[in-house]
Amino acid sequence: MIILDGGMGQELLRRTGDRPTPLWATQVMIDHPEAVRAIHDDYFAAGAQIATTNTYAIHRDRLHKVGMDAQFEMLHRTACEIAVFSRDNAGGGQVAGSLGPLGGSYQPENTPEVEDAARLYAEIVALHAPYVDLHLIETASSLKAARGAVAGCEASDKPIWLAVSVEDNDGSKLRSGEAVTDVLDIAGIDALLINCTRPEAVTTALSELTGATVPLGAYANGFTHIKERFRKPGATVDALEARQDLGPTEYLDHARDWARLGASIIGGCCEVGPVHIAALTAHFHTGAHPS
Repeated sequence: MIILDGGMGQELLRRTGDRPTPLWATQVMIDHPEAVRAIHDDYFAAGAQIATTNTYAIHRDRLHKVGMDAQFEMLHRTACEIAVFSRDNAGGGQVAGSLGPLGGSYQPENTPEVEDAARLYAEIVALHAPYVDLHLIETASSLKAARGAVAGCEASDKPIWLAVSVEDNDGSKLRSGEAVTDVLDIAGIDALLINCTRPEAVTTALSELTGATVPLGAYANGFTHIKERFRKPGATVDALEARQDLGPTEYLDHARDWARLGASIIGGCCEVGPVHIAALTAHFHTGAHPS
């Protein structure tokens, strides 16, 4: 079992007490870079084998809206350097270069055409290449979004992991309404994961993907659900509500189901922190897998 890290953005807001902005974890990294390093450190200490760079929200369209276009490359390099430093300090592990969705999370209707998305992602992939061990496409909510991101990684010789997000109440469908099984037709990936949705929906999605020919993985969020007002332009994460019934023990119960369904890569997303990752490590790295 490969243990991923947990969420970064929500953990940053919790630790710093900063108010959410449309730049989310990017703004917190600008103001508190030491907090990003501390979170990576804590995930490694909890047993995570992979640090995911804090680059999910660093896209030109987001930066352009606040007049920060010129900081694009610097922010990507800063996030990568922090993750690499933490990995090296931990004495081992890998760094995954996070490639968040273009056009906003959970908004497949705003996804650029595949060719345009591929160009935008290729720029980021080139910046990440000197630092990362693999590219992690996160929260792809439609087939078009997934294909554009994968195409943007094609010039890299690093592994490509694709994580797709499914509907909170119907894990058999991507957030676009397309069948999650259609993702199996996307070529060029080295792992397929379900991320950033309710753990119950992750379980449903994995049960649909039994025909996968690449390793499967899962990392759920801890939100009650993705509210419609969060899908609007300029929305911030204070529009979302954290669950109160998803502590480390409860999260591990879901993860055990994912392992039984074939997941060999497990971690956490928003609202899933180091204590959850420690519970995963204690279970899966003591010979208890997969029950």
